[in-house]
Amino acid sequence: MSAVINSVKGALRIGQTASVLGRTGLMWLRGHRPPAPQLLRQTFESLGATYIKLGQFIASSPTFFPKDYVEEFQYCLDRTPSLPFSVIKKIIRNELDRPIPEVFADIDPVPLASASIAQVHAARLVTGEDVVIKVQKPGVENILLTDLNFLYVSAKILETLAPKLSWTSLSGIVEEIQRTMMEECDFIKEANNLKVFREFLHDTHNEDATVPKVYEQSSTRRILTMERFYGVPLTDMDSIRGYARDPERTLITAMNTWFASLTQCEFFHADVHAGNLMVLTDGRVGFIDFGIVGRIKPDTWQAVSDFISSVMVGHFEGMADAMIRIGITHDTVNVNALAADLRRLYQQMDRMVPDATPYQPDQTEDEVNNILMDMVKIGEGHGLHFPREFALLLKQFLYFDRYVHILAPEMDVFMDKRLTMLH
Repeated sequence: MSAVINSVKGALRIGQTASVLGRTGLMWLRGHRPPAPQLLRQTFESLGATYIKLGQFIASSPTFFPKDYVEEFQYCLDRTPSLPFSVIKKIIRNELDRPIPEVFADIDPVPLASASIAQVHAARLVTGEDVVIKVQKPGVENILLTDLNFLYVSAKILETLAPKLSWTSLSGIVEEIQRTMMEECDFIKEANNLKVFREFLHDTHNEDATVPKVYEQSSTRRILTMERFYGVPLTDMDSIRGYARDPERTLITAMNTWFASLTQCEFFHADVHAGNLMVLTDGRVGFIDFGIVGRIKPDTWQAVSDFISSVMVGHFEGMADAMIRIGITHDTVNVNALAADLRRLYQQMDRMVPDATPYQPDQTEDEVNNILMDMVKIGEGHGLHFPREFALLLKQFLYFDRYVHILAPEMDVFMDKRLTMLH
């Protein structure tokens, strides 16, 4: 019976998708013709959860998509209207399979955040602990599966009609998106990620960083109950001084923790933007939101490690050699030519941002993506295609570079002996 219901829902969803696409086509015929990337982004936002997530995937994947699309999808919103609290309460009650007052003494009806897949509410357990509850919105998983299956079939048809696209492997990209999105829908996996990272912190005797504790007895595949953290984002300089006497040392703790996870944990946090790194009221660094993590193969990590070492000493031939080992290519790549192009990019960056220029905390994520896209573009110009994990890694490095400029502008990352993983 449930299979029939899901099939009906799937058919309705395809109809809804066709309706939105039809409306977009009609507006185009009537003269509303923004640039293609903008039109696609607006259409994605109209189509809802899956396509918003797909837009964010495009925004963070310059190894897969053209620069103008990556830039446009930086504006792809993941803020959606919150569901009525009555709906949220019903989901929580059904998931727990017992009355809410037996588990939670209080739940704030006003959400802390609402995104396409879930919304988050502050609460207190009957045992007294302050927590947050991440609640998956109803029907999200079925919509994701329907949309992604539709996209996969469409991609396969396109690859058949235009064989040159098979090198880009559109269907492979859709499969990768499906894997990451479906993982985000499984809060048991996210809970496990939090536990694994907590064990990693324990095993490495790291008491300066932490992750939220998971309350398993009040968590399921669709709701995740976690310890509530009190603090401020890593880049909030004014507030940080009230919690951490030495913002520079706090940043070093965050960087050393993340770098150590690359070799000593089974995954790395793949979204260390400022909202996911907190300075807690007791001065510790809190890593939150483990819905997106990256895993890297040992041989790829060796090449990435060599790439970082080469960046540290400004050895462009070493950078080029490492990029060739990381990338996928059908051609023989000229190391010296790639190194020369990388050297030109770095000289360009130095001219654009002189050392004497103060760094503004309100600089946007665009700069991170622009540098990343330029490096990827150079590699692709030499016939290289990079795995998405490399882009994820590189993006986190660039985030940390921004934080250094904000919190510790005098610090020399490559010479500072406190950064253990770089020495």
